[in-house]
Amino acid sequence: MAKKKSSNAAAAKTAKKAKAAQKIERKSNKKSKKVQDDEDSDDDLESVLRETAITEEVADGPPSRRANATLTACPSGNYLWCIGGEWFSEDGKAYFYSDVYRYSPEKDEWRRFISKTCGEFSSVHQTNFHHYADFWCFDVQTHSWDRIDTKIRPSPRSGHRMAIWKHFIVLFGGFYDPGITTKYHNDLWVFDLQEYKWRQIEFKPTDSRPSPRSGFSFLSTPEGILLHGGYCKEYAKGKRPVGVMLEDSWFLKMSLATEPSTAYAPSLRSGCTMALWNAKSTGILFGGVTDEDTGEETLESVFWNDLYGYLVTGKGKWVSMTLKRPKNQNKGGKKKIQPQVYKPEPEDHGDSQDEDEIDTPQTPAAPPRPVAAEIDPDDPLLTTPFPRYNALIAVLRNTLYIYGGIYERGKREYTLDDFYSIQLDKLDRYTCLKKSEYLIADGDDESSSEDEDEDDDDEDEEEEDDEEEAEDEVQVDNSEVVEDVQQPPDEESDIRLKAAAFMGESKERSPEDALSTPMPGETLAMFYARTRTHWAQKAHSGSSENQGKQLRRDGFALAEETYDNYKPILKEIEKILAEAGLDEQEMARSAQAGGIKAEQNRNRR
Repeated sequence: MAKKKSSNAAAAKTAKKAKAAQKIERKSNKKSKKVQDDEDSDDDLESVLRETAITEEVADGPPSRRANATLTACPSGNYLWCIGGEWFSEDGKAYFYSDVYRYSPEKDEWRRFISKTCGEFSSVHQTNFHHYADFWCFDVQTHSWDRIDTKIRPSPRSGHRMAIWKHFIVLFGGFYDPGITTKYHNDLWVFDLQEYKWRQIEFKPTDSRPSPRSGFSFLSTPEGILLHGGYCKEYAKGKRPVGVMLEDSWFLKMSLATEPSTAYAPSLRSGCTMALWNAKSTGILFGGVTDEDTGEETLESVFWNDLYGYLVTGKGKWVSMTLKRPKNQNKGGKKKIQPQVYKPEPEDHGDSQDEDEIDTPQTPAAPPRPVAAEIDPDDPLLTTPFPRYNALIAVLRNTLYIYGGIYERGKREYTLDDFYSIQLDKLDRYTCLKKSEYLIADGDDESSSEDEDEDDDDEDEEEEDDEEEAEDEVQVDNSEVVEDVQQPPDEESDIRLKAAAFMGESKERSPEDALSTPMPGETLAMFYARTRTHWAQKAHSGSSENQGKQLRRDGFALAEETYDNYKPILKEIEKILAEAGLDEQEMARSAQAGGIKAEQNRNRR
């Protein structure tokens, strides 16, 4: 009995030692893991620091040619900051920039700051235009970017404008183009820099406020925000969209009420840019373009290079800021030269040119200046930058700086890279700080001979006569057509990409391809009614030898198969359009009109 107790005690002692050893081993492993985690954490921190490191370099000169960037006077130093922008090249591609430049007038020096954490940009092709809803902050001290994410924020858009007033950032308007109908906004948002929150300002139905628009001027003043002009499109049932130039001026008092300005304003235009001359409480407006939508294939444009000032104190009024001539300027009887307004001459297609000849520079980048007898070579008006729109402008102390912008000749668009300044307190002449390095080809021979032919009236009448029979033939339950197609979570992103690609490609789809492709908002019955002749021909050209109703049934089977293949993409597109604010009736009207049609001009204003 004593021997058995001794054996049990020895076993218990051995188990206790083993348990203690395991405990020591676990502590050792935990300590080793903590050391490893600390080392990994250090490595991760170094990796993050490398990713967020800012490199600074002296640039050869101003940024590459671009427009729609920001040119801002530094609030804490004698600098200009240039951020981002885009360039639409002559070969039909768009390039978007996220770089940052700083200009020192005292040194006449440009510096470039490179950071891996910066804003996003869109694709190089214009067939798939993406609108972002992200919000970024640039620190002028550390030269770094930080993304600000909030649960409540403005919807994705482009063409909107933002201005800062005290500790608020004010956002208004813009547009959203999902590929079928462009929706313009007139919502007003305020971001509080103290609370880091967005808030939408609600208006009563009876309140007066600007209409939906994009591409307008938006300028902060001590009393509030000045809004002028802009661009939008009017949609009427059965008619093509028409671009509308806006010329109204509004003033947003920070009591969150708006009232229109009845003062004189610059001539009708969009793409004009504004900067605040703080010393005189005056908004400075430069350039712009006036578009006249005269027909389906015709858009006539007049470009400007004049200066206007808006006195923001009191009731506010517009003043023209023309260059001052020396007192003895006209003693010799020289003819006065008016500020330039350039309207491109009609295209001459009489002589064909090769593409190589078109790309060869023939004339200086500036458009032809007005020809006047006895021009004085010392006339200060000759120093004026040539007309453009979407230029970058900023006022630093009493000096206005103008960089880049867009100029169009014929059907080509040129993004500029010249750099000018002018003393606003003198208005004696412009100083060219950098001439344009890019020349504009003389003439443009792009032809519209490849325009699509319209359908014959006889075919339309035949379809109308056969409509009742087609509807009897297509026995489809509406609930089945609009049935939601559930996609596995891992396929949702793929379907989203396909839907975006579908909307982009539809703008360049040929008439034949459009007949074999269903459109968003189009039911199977609508799709077959629109394209039944195409499917009957396709069935007949295949293995089918049927005639009459049986041939149409074969055609319907082909149409139904195609529609089922596109159904997941169509449902995703409808979600995108719903996010853009289009209702079912608008989508149905677009489908009935023959689907997505390419517009003559881009939404650039």
